Amino acid sequence: MRRQRSGLLLLGAVAAAVAAVSCSGHPLLSPDHSVRSGPFSGDPLCADVVSGVPEEVLSRRRDGATETGTASWGEASVVLRCGVEPLPPTPDLCVNVSGVDWVLDEGRLEADGVQVLTTYGRTPAVEVTIRDAPGRAGDVLVDMNRSVRGVPRKSKCLSPGELP
Repeated sequence: MRRQRSGLLLLGAVAAAVAAVSCSGHPLLSPDHSVRSGPFSGDPLCADVVSGVPEEVLSRRRDGATETGTASWGEASVVLRCGVEPLPPTPDLCVNVSGVDWVLDEGRLEADGVQVLTTYGRTPAVEVTIRDAPGRAGDVLVDMNRSVRGVPRKSKCLSPGELP
């Protein structure tokens, strides 16, 4: 009887610990989110980018994206993928946020309302996808710039007045 009671107490303690960790949002027990790696995600600079991203974006905690070169927040409502295909010159909107050029995929925004922004002029390129946060892309990019700035800039966006 004493052995059975000890086993039940141990089982109860383990269950309580698991419940406490689950409720605290501990990343080891958070569900993983399927985020596809970019084709160049193995670039060592991508490891630096991912290790430098914030733990919180738009008041959403970092969650379980597990693929190389990826990070996500708020059940993948914000996703970063490093090592995506670098963009060629494009007429899509390009914004400079604190020294980092980002191009908005206007077609995707019009099609389904998802904001997809990709660095321009940096290799490896970094893509950030933002769902369910209209008007908040600037806030997200400011947070991401800290980790992206370490990727050397090789070219920049040009304004219409700078075109040849």
